Amino acid sequence: MGGKNKQRTKGNVRPSSSGRAAELLAKERGTVPGFIGFGTSQSDLGYVPAVQGAEEIDSLVDADFRMVLRKLSKRDVTTKLKAMQEFAAMCKERESEAVKGVLPYWPRIYCKISLDHDRRVREATQQAFEQLILKVKKHLAPYLKSIMGYWLVAQCDTYSPAASAAKVAFETAFPSSKQPEALAFCKEEVLNMLQDHLLKETPDTLSDPQTVPEEEREAKYFRILTCSLLALKKLLCMLPKNETHSLEEKLIPLQSQNKFWKYGKHSVPQVRSAFFELVSTLCQLLPESMKVEAPRVCPAVLLSIDDSDAVACPALWEALLYILVTIEDCWSHVNAKKGVLPKLWIVLREGGRGLATVIYPNLLPLISKLPHGITAPKLDFYRTFFSSIIQGLSSERALASHSECSAIISAFMECLRFAMLQHLGEEDEQKQIQNMLICDQLIPLIEAVLKESKLQTGPLFYQIAETLMSWETKTENLNDDGTAETFQRLLSDFWDRLSKMCVLCVDVADADETSLVAISCMLQILQSPESSMKPSKRRTIKIRFTDENESERNTENGKLAAVTNNGESEILTDTPHTLLLRKEPLEDLVCTLAELSIVYISEQKSDRHLKFLSALLNSFSSSRVFQCLLEQEIGVSAVQIESQVDVKLHENPSVRFLHQKLIAWLKEDWRKETDFLVDILYSVISCCNSNTERKNILDDLSKMDLKWNIFLQIIQKACSDSVKHSLVSGWLKGDVLGEKLVILADDLCYKGLKTTTTSSELYCSERWTLLSLVLSQHVKNESLIGEIYVERIIDKLQAALSKAKDLSEAGNTEPSVSFICDVASNFFSSVKGCLLMPSSEDLLFTIFQLCAQSQDATHLSDSLFSKLKHTWLSGLNSLVHQVGYMQTQCTFLRKSALWVKNQIQSSSLEVKSLQVLISAVNDLLTKLLEADQLSACLLGAYFGHIIPNNSEWEKLRKALPIEWLHKPLLEGRLSVNCEHSATEVKLCKATKLPNHLCTAALLSKMALLIKEYEVVFENHDAERKNIENIIAELLYSLQWIEELNDPPCVFLEFLNMLQVLSITYEDLSTFGNTANLLQILFNRSKECGRLWALAMVRLIHTKNIAFSEIKQLYKMTEGFFPLTEGNLHTVQSLSPFLPEEEKEELVIQCTAKLMSCTQTELFSTDGAFGYLSILNSCLQSGSIDCRELLPGILKIIMSWRNDSEHSFLFSCNLKEATPQLLGFNIEMIRYFPLLLKYSTSPLVDNEWDFVLCAMLAWLETTSENPLLYHVPLVQIFACVSCDLASALSAYFQMATPETIKNLPSNLISEWKEFFSEGIHNLLLTLLVKVTEGSKDASEKSFQNSVLKSLGEVLTYISKDQLLNHKLPAKFVAGQKTNLPDNLQTLLNTLSPLLLFRARPVQITVYHMLYKLMPELPKFDDEDLKSYGDEEEESALSPPAALMSVLATQELFLENILECIPVGEFAVVQPLSEEFCFILGYLLTWKLILTFFKAASSQLRALYSQYLRRTKNLNKLLYHLFRLMPENPAFSVPATEVPDKDTKTFFTEELCLSVKDTTVLSSQIPHLACSVYHMTLKDLPAMVRLWWNSCEKRVFNVVDKFTSKYVSNVLSLQEISSVQTSTQLFNGMTVKARSATREVIATYSVDDIFIELIIQLPSNYPLGSITVESGKRVGVAVQQWRNWMLQLSTYLTHQNGSIMEGLSLWKNNVDKRFEGIEDCMICFSVIHGSNYSLPKKACRTCKKKFHSACLYKWFTSSNKSTCPLCRETFF
Repeated sequence: MGGKNKQRTKGNVRPSSSGRAAELLAKERGTVPGFIGFGTSQSDLGYVPAVQGAEEIDSLVDADFRMVLRKLSKRDVTTKLKAMQEFAAMCKERESEAVKGVLPYWPRIYCKISLDHDRRVREATQQAFEQLILKVKKHLAPYLKSIMGYWLVAQCDTYSPAASAAKVAFETAFPSSKQPEALAFCKEEVLNMLQDHLLKETPDTLSDPQTVPEEEREAKYFRILTCSLLALKKLLCMLPKNETHSLEEKLIPLQSQNKFWKYGKHSVPQVRSAFFELVSTLCQLLPESMKVEAPRVCPAVLLSIDDSDAVACPALWEALLYILVTIEDCWSHVNAKKGVLPKLWIVLREGGRGLATVIYPNLLPLISKLPHGITAPKLDFYRTFFSSIIQGLSSERALASHSECSAIISAFMECLRFAMLQHLGEEDEQKQIQNMLICDQLIPLIEAVLKESKLQTGPLFYQIAETLMSWETKTENLNDDGTAETFQRLLSDFWDRLSKMCVLCVDVADADETSLVAISCMLQILQSPESSMKPSKRRTIKIRFTDENESERNTENGKLAAVTNNGESEILTDTPHTLLLRKEPLEDLVCTLAELSIVYISEQKSDRHLKFLSALLNSFSSSRVFQCLLEQEIGVSAVQIESQVDVKLHENPSVRFLHQKLIAWLKEDWRKETDFLVDILYSVISCCNSNTERKNILDDLSKMDLKWNIFLQIIQKACSDSVKHSLVSGWLKGDVLGEKLVILADDLCYKGLKTTTTSSELYCSERWTLLSLVLSQHVKNESLIGEIYVERIIDKLQAALSKAKDLSEAGNTEPSVSFICDVASNFFSSVKGCLLMPSSEDLLFTIFQLCAQSQDATHLSDSLFSKLKHTWLSGLNSLVHQVGYMQTQCTFLRKSALWVKNQIQSSSLEVKSLQVLISAVNDLLTKLLEADQLSACLLGAYFGHIIPNNSEWEKLRKALPIEWLHKPLLEGRLSVNCEHSATEVKLCKATKLPNHLCTAALLSKMALLIKEYEVVFENHDAERKNIENIIAELLYSLQWIEELNDPPCVFLEFLNMLQVLSITYEDLSTFGNTANLLQILFNRSKECGRLWALAMVRLIHTKNIAFSEIKQLYKMTEGFFPLTEGNLHTVQSLSPFLPEEEKEELVIQCTAKLMSCTQTELFSTDGAFGYLSILNSCLQSGSIDCRELLPGILKIIMSWRNDSEHSFLFSCNLKEATPQLLGFNIEMIRYFPLLLKYSTSPLVDNEWDFVLCAMLAWLETTSENPLLYHVPLVQIFACVSCDLASALSAYFQMATPETIKNLPSNLISEWKEFFSEGIHNLLLTLLVKVTEGSKDASEKSFQNSVLKSLGEVLTYISKDQLLNHKLPAKFVAGQKTNLPDNLQTLLNTLSPLLLFRARPVQITVYHMLYKLMPELPKFDDEDLKSYGDEEEESALSPPAALMSVLATQELFLENILECIPVGEFAVVQPLSEEFCFILGYLLTWKLILTFFKAASSQLRALYSQYLRRTKNLNKLLYHLFRLMPENPAFSVPATEVPDKDTKTFFTEELCLSVKDTTVLSSQIPHLACSVYHMTLKDLPAMVRLWWNSCEKRVFNVVDKFTSKYVSNVLSLQEISSVQTSTQLFNGMTVKARSATREVIATYSVDDIFIELIIQLPSNYPLGSITVESGKRVGVAVQQWRNWMLQLSTYLTHQNGSIMEGLSLWKNNVDKRFEGIEDCMICFSVIHGSNYSLPKKACRTCKKKFHSACLYKWFTSSNKSTCPLCRETFF
């Protein structure tokens, strides 16, 4: 296929088209070429009429059809396939008229394409044809004759799907009744076409030799040959009978051709198979024509008898049998003895060459049809025939396949019986044949089978049994023809020969075991004729032989032997006589073999003979056989037996044999296999006369010291066979065995628990298996052993498991527990009603206890734990289904419930233990729910046992540590004025869970399960209340954890466990009625307050409960008075949800009560303290209208100050302060910020004085009592004092001019000069004092809350207040500094606090130092001149105090982050120790970079040189790429409207608040991004230098991250800084283009004009900034290049902005125009880092250089010569 766009040959203006070519040919010849075959001559136009005028197609056929029909003529397979599928679809979719238009052209296409080489195309063609037929229906009739032949061939396609599709199309066109008529209508055309295919066509006529490969041509030809032969067969079969004979004459041309008969020898098996099938059909339908062609057909078929191809063979044998039947003189046309039989013998000797199942069933019909002349002499013929079969049986192929062996053996036996029936006479020849068949054929075959194990599973023994039965039946024949005697003689000969052969096999010391097994198996089959018939049921066809006369008559008539399916019928009914005929010789043989065996056993201890004897006795356990065995032992002394045996017993030979031989064998310790000995034992007891005798024997055996394995096998065999069970049932139920098993159980359990090393695993395993078997096995709904013994064994097991719980730490109980588990599991799952025994309930309870405890406690492995769980669930399952018993007597449920209650209320559990316990109880309840109608009753009872009563709940709540109270007190959600149970709140470093949590979690899970299954209880209301109480308690538990400031890991694990168990807040609060739940919480809140109030608020929040529902709870606000702690906490908690009117009402009531308060009532809950608390809560939760009341309340407080000064904790020691006093002061302090916030009328002078003085006095109290901060109320006092100071600082800082107008005139100056300074002097000193004591005030310590409030105030400290601090002097020896002493002291004091492990301190110190940083560089500036002309590159350190802190922090960070690869995000747990180290490190760098930015260009060069030498910056950058997230997206609060631009940590400003901890998780990543942003902005050259030195992976990570997230931000900032720059250059203008990231500088002086274009790269600032020249006038090229290089070098290697670079460049150019020459080392006038001019001149060449450049030149070249003239530089 050529490409569409290829250049065509000159002059060829139209593309090639096969359609157009056809059109041209049609015009020339008047026809369209392309008939079937390429050899069609002009005169013979094939079978399809040519379409006249191809142009007509265009006018008659639909355009789409026309396109498809053209595609069908293409050569490409895929094109044809798609076109055919398209054609089918169009036939289906188009109107029938459009489809009918195609019909004239379809036959030609179909006839060609239905023979296509590709099978998919052929299949698609038939499917398309079906669619066409469905559309056109009867309109196809005119074209039938032209397509019928190909249609018939298609139905015989070798590719099944294609053939099926063709058949479906045919059936669619014609119903089955019409098909013969349709074929008869077209028979002549079909026959002509088929004859042409078979006689005329060749590979080259069917395919074009020029285009089709030879292999493909041949394949197609052979396929069409095969299909044509099969199509001819199909035609013959389907034609009506009256039409068949009319074909005889028309077939003569075909039958007369030698080519046709040669197809029988064709090289392709499919062709041969089709040919033979056709021959069979011809024999059936046209026998006369076959008789005429006998000389051709007989050799063609008979001489192919050895065709061993799997495809051709079945058809060949079918044809062969038809030939034998149809052509009587067939053998006259071939030489049977030379041409046929030798080939047959070869096939038989080779076992049918893998086709035995095909060939051998045909042998009997074949030999039955062989004429006398061919088989004579009969003796030799049969000998050869049967010998060949036996020889074939031993071939590899036959042995490899069971079905092949079976086919050969079956054929052998059928033919043997046939031959025997044919030769029943008493003549010598007949007798010789009979003798030969038995002695030389049958017996050798049996021998061969006995020796070959692969043949023993075949049907031979069953066939022999069947044959013998047939012969035995014939012995009763009453005819006088003597056949009865003949059959008797045959039977006698057979048994005689068989006995001799068996004896030869057995009478050998090393007899073959497989042969012995086979003999015993054969004898067993021969003994029971009915079992011998079982396998024959598998076969579908049997040969039934009629009597002798009938068979002779049939042979004479030359008919096939009758084949039937019910051949068994005549041999199934046996008379006693026939059984006798069999029994006597069989028993004789068995006795002989048994005697032989016992000799070998006695003399040579032959184990194989003993097994053989066992097998014999198993089938033939009769007194006679045992008698024979005993007779062999005459002279050998009997074994002494342990038990006294009655004389009567000795009369029984089997019992005598037991005592003389079997017991001795059973006692042999070396014997591993005892299975066959147990079989002998069963044979012995089956010969006993009574059950008592049997029981006595087995009891005696039980008392002997026999191996347990023997008893196990006896019982196993009894369980598997009802007959054997009936023999030993008395013994099984007896006392002897029962007692023995109880002792065994005790022994096993005791040993397993006491000894560290158990005896042989197998030995123990057998014993446990025995116990398991006797407990779990039931026969006829009765236990195997006595009930009493079952119970005693279960008792032993339960006792052992109870001990195992205590002994488990030793770790050696595992095997024993595992075995007990297996036994119990079998017992529970197998025995119905097993749990009716108390002992089994105890066992179940013990297993439940093991399953409900953590594996850490029980020391059980995972596998054993799962096994125990399976055991107790199966036991519980049994228990649940014993309905009546469960209701009345079940103790398991009560015991387990009380045990579970004890576990959750008294034991201290870990999370894992609780999880296991909940899981076990959940499993238990799930099983109880299966008890159908009883489930509610059982669940109710179980629930009742576990639920604590009110006093127990109260006890559990009191046991919860009080630590939770700190958080709500601090946040002002609750107020208390009394001592806690302990003054100092204990830290929770628990690993165990409080019992309240365990109880609530377990009961909640139970409640959820009840809800899920919708259990309906009898007393529904009571159960509902119980469940609501449980949920309330769980909400209490959850609230307790919620309020813990930093809950230990165990509680987080607990919450996670609840999540996994679906015990979440949402799940539980939706349970039942929310109103009821809220009522319970409200009632308890009013009663007790505290945590109940907070739990109530959480429920209101979660469920968004409307105020109307809340109002229902309390009706009127008066209901809260008089105030108790419960009422107070309830009001405080509800205040955020109350509407303004309600809050106003409360404020008015409280104000009124405050006015009437006496001195004694100030501190009480129902006094000033309580009313202030409510007032503060109402104000905190939102604005209210009665703001004019607020100054009045201040006046009341001022009046209290006048009346009772001791009530105010001003500048005093808090050691003596009572909790009531502290609580009262806290509420007053809390009121002041609310007053400032909400008061509408301004305060007067004396009120401001009171507020400010009180604030300062309270702060003094705070700063004087840092040692009492561990006391919760003191700590809260300190916090609220600082918060008041913060509120006032914020008030004055944010004051607008309008606000200031309303303030007293001198208030602002007083605040700044006195109060503000007083606050900060006090608190800065306090900060230093508090932090000196400890380096750690993590979130877990209570001190941290004070630090937060203290830090918040200090962030308002001004720079001047910091510089005028009153801190004691602090200096460090050897510290280089240019700073004044007070500033150095401040740095030395505050910088180390960046290492303090408390976030508030670090943030506070950062904010203070941040204000100082811009002030520090000026002190280094004064010393700059001393560095200017040094002869070395100088470096200057940033503030030493910060750098020493940084060094410490670097060590910490190396330890924390060293294991994390650069570029991988390290997640830091908020407020952990690592968090504080990293926070301090990043804050320190933020300060250093702020300091760096404030420095001048010259100083920056020195500082950056220092950082480069110390590699501090490199370390920072590596750490930043571990701390910055891969996607630094900034999470926008839900309230904000999302912006179009995505916000990142680089676009959003970082807010470092002391108190705001809402964004802690993103604080370190955001801070890291902020530091990286600053570093890139202020130290771009150093970052670029580091980036270029990184390894490839890090290089790519840095480049990708910076380009994606930072470059755009920095580029825009740089461009906008140029645009907004106020810097003016004399003679230079600078413009910026943000869209293209360009800065354009234009420099002009006199006639000189220079334009520079600075382009920022996409990965700015990592990539180099490119400097391009714009317009240039009046500057030499070399000079211009130098200037370009200078600017490019500065922007690449200096840490400055573009504006700074342009400024330096302009100075350089200006100096150049002023006449100062460039330094000839750096080609710049002004030095790039220290900004000096060239001053050092060479004495020889007079050129000047920069000092720093010369120093570098000398050190790098190791010479002291001038760079230009090379003279020594002086």
